[in-house]
Amino acid sequence: MSDNRIKDIVIVGGGTAGWMSAAALGQLLPNGHRIRLVESDMISTIGVGEATIPSIRNFNLHLGIDENDFLRNTQGTFKLGIEFVNWGVNGTKYFHGFGSVGRDQPMANFYHYWLKMNQLGKAGGLEPYSINTVASMLGKFSVGRPDLPNSPLSDLSYAYHFDAGLYAKYLRRYAEQRGVKRTEGKIVKVNLRENDGFIESLQMENGEIVAGDFFIDCSGMVGLLIEQALHTGYEDWSHWLPCDTAIAVPCALGGSAQAHTRSTAHEAGWQWRIPLQHRIGNGHVFSSKYMDADKATQILLNNLDGRALAEPRQIKFTTGKRKQAWNKNCVAIGLSGGFMEPLESTSIHMVKTGLMRLLTFFPNKEFDQVDIDNYNRLTDKEYAQIRDFLILHYKVNSRDDSEFWKYCREMDVPESLKIKLDLFASNGRILRENEELFPEDSWLQVMHGQGMRPRRYSPVVDQRSPDEIAGFLYNTQMVIRKCVDAMPTHLDYIRANCMAREAA
Repeated sequence: MSDNRIKDIVIVGGGTAGWMSAAALGQLLPNGHRIRLVESDMISTIGVGEATIPSIRNFNLHLGIDENDFLRNTQGTFKLGIEFVNWGVNGTKYFHGFGSVGRDQPMANFYHYWLKMNQLGKAGGLEPYSINTVASMLGKFSVGRPDLPNSPLSDLSYAYHFDAGLYAKYLRRYAEQRGVKRTEGKIVKVNLRENDGFIESLQMENGEIVAGDFFIDCSGMVGLLIEQALHTGYEDWSHWLPCDTAIAVPCALGGSAQAHTRSTAHEAGWQWRIPLQHRIGNGHVFSSKYMDADKATQILLNNLDGRALAEPRQIKFTTGKRKQAWNKNCVAIGLSGGFMEPLESTSIHMVKTGLMRLLTFFPNKEFDQVDIDNYNRLTDKEYAQIRDFLILHYKVNSRDDSEFWKYCREMDVPESLKIKLDLFASNGRILRENEELFPEDSWLQVMHGQGMRPRRYSPVVDQRSPDEIAGFLYNTQMVIRKCVDAMPTHLDYIRANCMAREAA
């Protein structure tokens, strides 16, 4: 029997996606694979994806990476959620905290009990019922306490802010220790097999030929393999997500050491603020149809917490995805597979899920089409579900200060999102399908925060009296506040556990 196992894996491109791929494949694939990463020091990476969601912890856990060591080496801080400013209506703010809002009951989700009392005028906003929100607003942080199963601390959900460039270097060291070989240089040609159009090898500028059985495209939005060589095609979603440009700049530390990302809506887009140990990452995402780059840059520079540490950098993009994430013997991971603006910090998560999905469908040299088709089907579904959640932030707004926000409010949306909006508008129901990324509590916080108010709540909660529900809500608030009061401050926790020497 001939040996048809994949032997040579070639990763094109470094950066976060490339070295996450190298680290994961180097650690999690069985012995017998040769992994080579090709990158050029002359080609810069975007490097602004510094905010994450909790799934990054699982990725690091799979690799056996120590949390505190990782944060020390990436100048990282913790993230409990995202604060949204000026989104639904100018002058307002709300918080999308990770983890649970309240505690669900046997007959109905917590939010239906809260919704009934909110409609009766006997309960305020959602914030006091989320331990992540309360902790972050008070500048507190703690890791979860699984030894306290009945406490809100038991499943405290958190992610990280970190320097993406430092993370790539950290993973490079990790991957090279596990046998991954790095080749420095520029690719000048991608050679395809004549009989089937599969990628055969890469021709380097210095004349070297890099051959492989399987290729991972981490070349960023240029899509050197998946698009330029294989002509896979791109699905453009800019009619739903019209922002197409970002201006990014780091600044000196200023303000408090908060454990959350901040997203502030402006006239034709929004601005991110990501606090690290040694600096703050900032950027202005906007639509060039409604604002020019000079004005967008000035808005960004006028809203920094400290002095700018570099010249502002412009990044152009088109929101959407490749028509196939896996084409022939090439899989696109990261920005080469598609671009989803960083509004909910999903970019690094999608690198992780792409890699875990690849390990599930890892091929041999036969490259069975049924595996490829199902990889692509699940990838398409993930992109669409995240797309709908991002569109929600734009569609549900009451801003009247620009044509941009008017367009977003009046635009048609995908049917899958329309179903969710209609369900919530009627009886406050939130339908989570097929293990989609964002749970009910995430949709709730954003829909309520953006100004949606259901006409009714689930009648199931009427089995309990208003007084009983009021006591339940009050007790939930008090337990959360007691837990948060016992936490150290975010900065004290970092100083005690994971402060980088450069930031000390």
